[in-house]
Amino acid sequence: MKTIHVLAVVAGASLAALAACAPSSPYKERSDLVSNPAACAPKRFEVYFDNDQARLTPAAREAVSLTATQLQGCDVTKVQVLGLADARSGTAAANQTLSERRARAVAEVLAAAGLPAPAFEVEAAGADGARVNGVNDPLRRRTEVLIEARPRR
Repeated sequence: MKTIHVLAVVAGASLAALAACAPSSPYKERSDLVSNPAACAPKRFEVYFDNDQARLTPAAREAVSLTATQLQGCDVTKVQVLGLADARSGTAAANQTLSERRARAVAEVLAAAGLPAPAFEVEAAGADGARVNGVNDPLRRRTEVLIEARPRR
């Protein structure tokens, strides 16, 4: 039994020595190590659509809902919604109309989620918005959303 007792004392002393060698950390709590982005800060996200559609997909609805939830309790000062269309098919007029429908669809969901309608700026770029450096960009089948928010005073 003496051997076990001696080993326990040696192990305890070793742990104490190692603890003394460990660098001291300026952090006291986990929250000091992990930072979350401010909820009441500008948000930018994109809502993608199926080809020739202006109906929000379930993933798009979830993105809008999550953003609206993050902004609860914030002072939302501006909501910019820009509808875009892919110019691969349809006339310029049809793509403009589709862009407008997409922008309105996103704005309606944002307003229904509680964002203040007076802060909205809704625009559409149509087929002109589908070109990047003169080349058609199929990823333009989307709506870009920029929300300016700050903490309430």
